[in-house]
Amino acid sequence: MPPSHSPEGHDEALDIAFAVPQTHRLRMTTDLAGPQFAVLEQLLAIDVVPGTSAKVLLWVDAEVAAAGNFPLRLSQRLSSSDAINLVAPVLEVQGGEAVKNSEVVLRQMLSQINDHDLDRRSTIIVVGGGAVLDAAGFAAAIAHRGIRLIRVPTTVLAQADSGVGVKNAINYFGKKNWIGTFAVPWAVINDASVLQTLPDRDFRSGFTEAVKVSLLKDAAGFEWLHHHADQIRARDSRSCRVAIRESCVHHLRHITQGGDPFEMLEARPLDFGHWSAHRLEPLTEYRLRHGEAVGIGVAIDCLYSSLVLGFPTQAAEKVIDCLRRLGVPLWDEAIDPVDRLFQGLEEFRQHLGGRLTITMLRDIGDPVDVHEIDTNAMAKAIQQLREMAGASAG
Repeated sequence: MPPSHSPEGHDEALDIAFAVPQTHRLRMTTDLAGPQFAVLEQLLAIDVVPGTSAKVLLWVDAEVAAAGNFPLRLSQRLSSSDAINLVAPVLEVQGGEAVKNSEVVLRQMLSQINDHDLDRRSTIIVVGGGAVLDAAGFAAAIAHRGIRLIRVPTTVLAQADSGVGVKNAINYFGKKNWIGTFAVPWAVINDASVLQTLPDRDFRSGFTEAVKVSLLKDAAGFEWLHHHADQIRARDSRSCRVAIRESCVHHLRHITQGGDPFEMLEARPLDFGHWSAHRLEPLTEYRLRHGEAVGIGVAIDCLYSSLVLGFPTQAAEKVIDCLRRLGVPLWDEAIDPVDRLFQGLEEFRQHLGGRLTITMLRDIGDPVDVHEIDTNAMAKAIQQLREMAGASAG
């Protein structure tokens, strides 16, 4: 065989592309803690050492635990299964954006992993909204360079969008998701029963991500959402299930088939409307829900696309109408002054790396990436939204 080193006096460069096999498992249930508990048992049994039980920690959003008995029922089922070793009492963590704004909960999670000797064949089950999933996913991803994570999203927003994502993060330096990882969860279980206790505000605002992804990928899907917006706002179970499922599938296909699951390229189309949303959240000290901020951001970018990129005015008006009928806000006082909001563009560029890349729309289902924003036109779009929302000047 020839020598493995380069011949003396010659430089050598090797670039070897490779792919890491991944499986993204999605399950949809109606009562995971009841008749469909076997779905979870089957996921925990995958690749377990023969003769051993699955070693499990259960982390639960405290707001979810207070709102209903799903976490208690689930922990009881886990404890009573001979195939599962629930190694510690349920860890309840603070829900909402506060869980991501401090390292305290992250350290608590890491300590529990260490104290109970979890390894890379152990599993963490996290039950909660998107912020709790983000923080728990980050802890699971950095402990032992990755512990299996099963997400059970408990909000519409998380079931329709972030729950099936591969991103985990906490906030830092006052910036959204500044510290984080990419990691594919072991599984995601969207259970319909956990949504029943959601307040109307959280329930409705979760559908803004469904609007967003349909605008990017599915014109017929957006028309369906617009047509059924009143039923969704009224929490019609069938309409809501269809909307969540279609949004979830669109996101999942983008991640698994879009060619850029870890966002190494310039474009991040699924962040349509998010440059301003990510800025609005800290500007309101997280008074705005993420879904509410996204709804406002989507409205702004649709109006901008109409002014600059030829996005049909009628389509932009239909998007505003859809969001209004879903019952989400179209305006917040923190939008003023707009120069402060525009700082979100630079933060977005830094988060992406390299030049600014923002996804806009030429038509529904026809996204386009732009690298410059006309701030005068953007200010005009924001003023249009103010007028459409019926907000007074600040």
